[in-house]
Amino acid sequence: MLPRFTKALPICFTLLSSFSWAIADERPNIIIILCDDLGYGDLSCYGNKVIRTPNIDRLASEGIRFTSFYSSSPVCSPSRVGLMTGRTPNRAGVYDWIPGGNRMHMSKNEFTMPAMLKKTGYATCMTGKWHCNGIFNRKNQPQPGDFGFDHWFATQNNAAPSHEDPKNFVRNGENVGVSRGFSCQIVAQEAVDWITKHVKNNPDQPFFSYVAFHEPHEPIASPKNLIENYPKAKKRGEALYYANVENMDSAVGQITLSLNHLNLTKNTLVIFSSDNGPETLNRYRTAWRSHGSPGPLRGMKLHTHEAGIRVAGIMRWPIQIKAKQVSDSPVSALDLLPTFASLAAGEIPINLKLDGADIINAFGGSSVQRKQPLFWCYYSSLNKAKVAIRDGEWKLLASLKSADGKNIKARSITEANRSSLQQAKFVNFELYKISQDIGEMNNLAEKHPKELNSMAQKLELIYKDVVQDAKTWQ
Repeated sequence: MLPRFTKALPICFTLLSSFSWAIADERPNIIIILCDDLGYGDLSCYGNKVIRTPNIDRLASEGIRFTSFYSSSPVCSPSRVGLMTGRTPNRAGVYDWIPGGNRMHMSKNEFTMPAMLKKTGYATCMTGKWHCNGIFNRKNQPQPGDFGFDHWFATQNNAAPSHEDPKNFVRNGENVGVSRGFSCQIVAQEAVDWITKHVKNNPDQPFFSYVAFHEPHEPIASPKNLIENYPKAKKRGEALYYANVENMDSAVGQITLSLNHLNLTKNTLVIFSSDNGPETLNRYRTAWRSHGSPGPLRGMKLHTHEAGIRVAGIMRWPIQIKAKQVSDSPVSALDLLPTFASLAAGEIPINLKLDGADIINAFGGSSVQRKQPLFWCYYSSLNKAKVAIRDGEWKLLASLKSADGKNIKARSITEANRSSLQQAKFVNFELYKISQDIGEMNNLAEKHPKELNSMAQKLELIYKDVVQDAKTWQ
């Protein structure tokens, strides 16, 4: 049995009271499964007609599938930092993907999800792609263990040299050497082994497991027998990609099957998502296998249009979330930390600025109450718009220009560009009624001046607040 709620019990029961099903008095185990560069249209349950994803489809059918779930950034490192902190990643000083050896990293003083859960009594584990620092497994920068993970088995960025037989994993500070097999199975098995051992030794202690797959990010490698499942895929690298997603789906099955065997399924909250949208085919030399689908969305990874940030969002928790739900309520990876605080009796520092909201009500299909709209700022976006907000049915995007009229593009905030970024002017507005125009085809900026003005004011206020807080890199 898991420990019962203590002092936060009345709060949690109040938050959960809108549910029509029975209220449990035990804190859930929590598993986040995060994919890398998975497209909104890559899963069968999100409309893909080719790729086989039976385990993820089953997960969706047994819980709630969000059709408007958002990552915190259209690129990997800031997206992961946003997930860990519940804060727009610019506040934490991570603005773009982090190359190996780079100075950019998530600062040690950031309040994180695993640290919060550990403090409340959870055991914590991280397996897979870390990518929240540039200097990995050295004391120069904080590592996964510095953010509250009891056990970690990770790589800095991608599995190398590919998903097959990677040799760059580190377990709790010790280099592992070559790991035989494919990365997603290796990562899943490490998580399963840790959970199994933990439950055997500490059956009354809830756990948090963060499973960060490398798939389907390049450099892609897939099992031959799965590649053969796609004989109609004729484009170069296409069958490789489809098989890669299917292989990742089988790793999800490894995890869910283990929960069944350990009798943990009912009170384990499993969340499945992606760090951002699908890679742009041939954007760089080795990206020829990146056949991810944006589905009906506009853009791809690195775009502030929907395909860069709208991702799969599936949640299953049998004793609290009714099966077969589909919700179009806008929710975000930023929402997970404050939600876990409610579920696990976690304490959030009073003066901490969070950009996410508690989404417990959304578990039952209700809308989420937010203090501010969802916000994105990505200075290196491939499309012109560098900033965007979503507020209910509406989404606004804008380009940024400096005081002298130049287009703004940057990899981070530095002493040299901080003033320019703080004083940036918003131009080239794009306004969409996103609830009806998922493909962002009909720009309503001229037709709805009142809505445009209201949204633009909100965008500017949030942007200035975030830039004011944002870390400056020397």
